[in-house]
Amino acid sequence: MHMADALLSPAVGGAMYAASGAAIAYSAIKVKKDELSEKKLPIMAVTGAFVFAAQMINFTIPGTGSSGHIGGGILLCAMLGGFPALLSLAAVLIIQCLFFADGGLLALGCNIFNIGVLPCLLVYPLIFKPIVRKGLTYKRITIASIVSAVVGLQLGAFGVVLQTLASGITQLPFGTFAALMQPIHLAIGLVEGVITAAVVCFVYKMRPEILESAIAGTTIKSGVPVKKVVAVLAVVTVLVGGLLSWFASANPDGLEWSIEKTAGTTELESSGGIFDSAAAVQEATAILPDYNFPSAGEEGSAAGTSVAGIVGGAMTFALAGATGLLISAAKKKKNRVESKAAS
Repeated sequence: MHMADALLSPAVGGAMYAASGAAIAYSAIKVKKDELSEKKLPIMAVTGAFVFAAQMINFTIPGTGSSGHIGGGILLCAMLGGFPALLSLAAVLIIQCLFFADGGLLALGCNIFNIGVLPCLLVYPLIFKPIVRKGLTYKRITIASIVSAVVGLQLGAFGVVLQTLASGITQLPFGTFAALMQPIHLAIGLVEGVITAAVVCFVYKMRPEILESAIAGTTIKSGVPVKKVVAVLAVVTVLVGGLLSWFASANPDGLEWSIEKTAGTTELESSGGIFDSAAAVQEATAILPDYNFPSAGEEGSAAGTSVAGIVGGAMTFALAGATGLLISAAKKKKNRVESKAAS
């Protein structure tokens, strides 16, 4: 559901940059104040890498000619809490946009808002947490994951519709576009919910303290070992990005499918001014456009897909981890200053 620049006006794109930027800044402040510990740093990094790899795998929606991929917001929230999850997912989307040309640069603010802010800061606290707060069980985790993933994706899909409407994209009339976007993303959300539930239940079985910490918004206690969970997720990330990505569906995703059904083409045209500038920046920064070698052509290559999955996962691991380290360092510095002032 990564939006392209042609779906937006510069004004709407700029406004959504401001909204997403504010949400990211607020999340960083909250993480610095309450939630981050050294135990969460590797989890934040490796789960971000896992979501990057998992988003490369489009699964077919039977009988539609469409496909979908997970957004990963609820999965990250279950593992990290809402605020750290948004920071990790923002790292995923920034890496995808700049280095893989997935989603437009002008549309990056919209994509962070639709895929990250809505599930992490709205759906997770209002739906997921109330369901599991009375006690973590496999049943509650499964219900919370499926319901939250569906609601989150429905909100994100409707966000896309509203953003195109506000941008005056006449090729996508509100009624028709919404009538296509919502049902197809309902199907995608159900699949994402099942995948999320499976991963979260697996982690719960291995180390329930990780999920308990995320729900409570507290640090993971120093005596809780997390290396095994991190190692398993790292291996799975490499397998998903390096091998399973070969088998991704070639069908257009839910957004592209809805656009094609509405406007007769999966790609709308945009040119001039900021659109050309944004495209030029992406062309300069995209080392593996469309998750493949630049010389691979339209057919692509399995080797290029594997390299993209592994490199992208590593880059996301580094960016999400570096974000956590910077916040952790700032938190320690603040604590030292306050300690000295108190003494």
